[in-house]
Amino acid sequence: MATVDLFAIGNALIDQEFKVSDDFLTQQNLQKGTMQLADSDAQAALYNNLQASQVYKGQASGGSAANTTVAFSALGSSAFYACRVGNDDLGEIYLDGLNEAGIQTAAQSISEGVTGTCMVLVSEDSERTMHTYLGITAELSDSEIDFAPLASAKWLYIEGYLSTSDSARAAVKQARAIAKDNNVKIALTLSDPAMVQYARQGLDELLDDGVDLLFCNQQEALMYTETSTVEAALAKLQSLSTHIVITLSEKGALIHNQEQTFTVPGRKVNAVDANGAGDAFAGAFLYALNSGLDYKAAAQLAILISSEVVAQFGPRLETQEYAQLLQNFLKECA
Repeated sequence: MATVDLFAIGNALIDQEFKVSDDFLTQQNLQKGTMQLADSDAQAALYNNLQASQVYKGQASGGSAANTTVAFSALGSSAFYACRVGNDDLGEIYLDGLNEAGIQTAAQSISEGVTGTCMVLVSEDSERTMHTYLGITAELSDSEIDFAPLASAKWLYIEGYLSTSDSARAAVKQARAIAKDNNVKIALTLSDPAMVQYARQGLDELLDDGVDLLFCNQQEALMYTETSTVEAALAKLQSLSTHIVITLSEKGALIHNQEQTFTVPGRKVNAVDANGAGDAFAGAFLYALNSGLDYKAAAQLAILISSEVVAQFGPRLETQEYAQLLQNFLKECA
């Protein structure tokens, strides 16, 4: 298998996206802006309710780290995605989608079981709420992961949603050991406020003795550090990571590296759907660092890409859009 720049581990989920009202979220007892885990019966019941009363917007191969990997790859770097899907039609669709995007996967990712799904509910204000049935990805373990590409990768990327799975956390521990033995940098995202609230111990285990680069949004940062200001949160997070990125929604991002701390302003767009924006930000940021750009330029590119994701439905852009945005960005920087 060819050497890759990014080795990512995450959940494999087929997204079903709907435009919904706030009243619908209230009726379904869903906490806006977070992810809630569900069993298959609850997922089927919600899906039926959505089809009956809300607006269907489409289907996509999702999963937080997968979205990040797609952005990273579409911008021009190579990537491998470690995951677990079922031996069903959705599993085939999922892996085919990644392969078509130029991302390497392994045949051992396929196993007996049902591929997970995520109901992505987008409110009028563009906020996304997720209702997830993990299916077989809840049992992701080292048995489904080909670790061979990791030894020669430049980055290991870990999705915080894995904090809820004992077997996935064990697989991440193995991946971290391989990365450290081979001087591969480690990046991790806290993923969602719900993970901080309900799976804090699992996140601590994923973070272990620290990472090279930590991604989180402002709400996740405040909740994880139990602080009331982003500055205080940043100070606490420095014990966990040498480099930190806290996204601030439309206000941009707060960046901390070993040399300085600075803010990069956001970019105004007509917000349609926030689903996948943070994932795209991380993918573009990692691509920029991998290409030799500095942290300020990385944040600027990440804000450009993620803001374009927010301006349309779905967690990803068309492949050619990433390349065009990068070309325009580099011209402006020249």
